[in-house]
Amino acid sequence: VGGHDLAADPQAVRASIGVTGQFSAVDGLITGEENMLLMADLHHLPRGEGRRVAAELLERLDLTEAAKKPASTCSGGMRRRLDIAMTLVGRPRIIFLDEPTTGLDPRSRHNMWALIRELVAGGVTVFLTTQYLEEADELADRIAVLSGGRIAAEGSSDELKRLIPGGHVRLRFTDPTAYRFAVLALHDVTRDDRALTLQLPSDGSQRELRAVLDRLDSAGVEADELTVHTPDLDDVFFALTADRTDAPHQAMENAR
Repeated sequence: VGGHDLAADPQAVRASIGVTGQFSAVDGLITGEENMLLMADLHHLPRGEGRRVAAELLERLDLTEAAKKPASTCSGGMRRRLDIAMTLVGRPRIIFLDEPTTGLDPRSRHNMWALIRELVAGGVTVFLTTQYLEEADELADRIAVLSGGRIAAEGSSDELKRLIPGGHVRLRFTDPTAYRFAVLALHDVTRDDRALTLQLPSDGSQRELRAVLDRLDSAGVEADELTVHTPDLDDVFFALTADRTDAPHQAMENAR
């Protein structure tokens, strides 16, 4: 783990791991800087080095505003960044982040995503638990879907999406005559005569889309709108956990 043998040197393994829990570890009664220095003391850093590391991290995570005021007066996004800054004091190479964006506004969430990507780009392994599947899709190299405390499936985002059928192409027409000719030209379609739309199974590949367009061209028909739907992680999650609607679920991502 982190280049250390777990049996021979467990303390080195512990030292290489950082954790930011779901609930903030920030002490709201002291300033952001004092929280950082407290963490430096817990890591037994010399006083000068602790102050240097604290100042660097506060600047790196855009927390200079929080440095001199009580943490309780900071915004939720700022407190979350301070939480992660405290985790980084020990320079961990493996970080566990437990739902780091829960309750954050969209801007703060995207800022957190940027921070996580920066950590990963710097060689840190991040294990992230999240209930936002879009977040897992955005950040994860590998995703494990948990159901009832067990891993229901694991793989990259694309690998998981390929597990689930349901990809399709949707064609919309405004001309009823063009719609009728398209019905005749295409096979295995689901019709909506009121909306003048057709839906046919597809994996969204260029080959399949070209085949659909070629058949429409042969019939002299042009759709007014073509959209491609491929299963997303929500579809994957619901399919994998369909028999456990009474239990809480979450997606876990491991971004490396």
